[in-house]
Amino acid sequence: MRPAKGVVDRLEETLIAAILGFMTLITFANVVARYGFNSNILWALELTVFLFAWLVLLGAGYAVKIGAHLGVDAVLNMVNAPARKVLGMITAACCIAFAFLLLKGSWDYWANFANLPGTEGRWFPTGFEDKFRGKGWYETQDIPMPEFLRFLEGMFNDGDAYEKVPRFLPYAVLPFSMALLLYRFIQSGLRLWRGEIDNMIASHEVEDALEEVAARREE
Repeated sequence: MRPAKGVVDRLEETLIAAILGFMTLITFANVVARYGFNSNILWALELTVFLFAWLVLLGAGYAVKIGAHLGVDAVLNMVNAPARKVLGMITAACCIAFAFLLLKGSWDYWANFANLPGTEGRWFPTGFEDKFRGKGWYETQDIPMPEFLRFLEGMFNDGDAYEKVPRFLPYAVLPFSMALLLYRFIQSGLRLWRGEIDNMIASHEVEDALEEVAARREE
């Protein structure tokens, strides 16, 4: 179990690092093209925006895993350990419920772009749509369609050729990242229940930074 978990963690970290590196590379290439050759990579801006969205949304779940989200623990510091655990479990339940709602909303937004049914029900899914308008033919504005993805045309566009990348590809990060976020909150809730952590307040980066600055000034 432990090696498998390590592989998943490394894949997640590698994906986030690769997205950040690719964003940097595309932006640098576009700057060189613009100021060095008086040209422009037309699709660079749109692709960078999508990559940034992937980075932020995937990073939200990853931050839960590594304990990087900021939190306010003033109340927690005023109560004893049992009360702190109860408040922590309430926090975990709220986070899980919120992530579930985000997952439902993100699926409903993305599904039709992939010719899939959204869910019915305002807050909680009560089933899937019987009738919906497939939007698999919707394309991005500028990103050209790579040749190795042409097989998607028969699956999502009735065999018609895509000129640009279909929107369901970049939008797929919405349900994927929200499912990951839900999974990470459930993990944190279980760790809190088992006593592996004492609360879900994860990071005190600001306080640590201020203490570090104060220490340097004293030196």
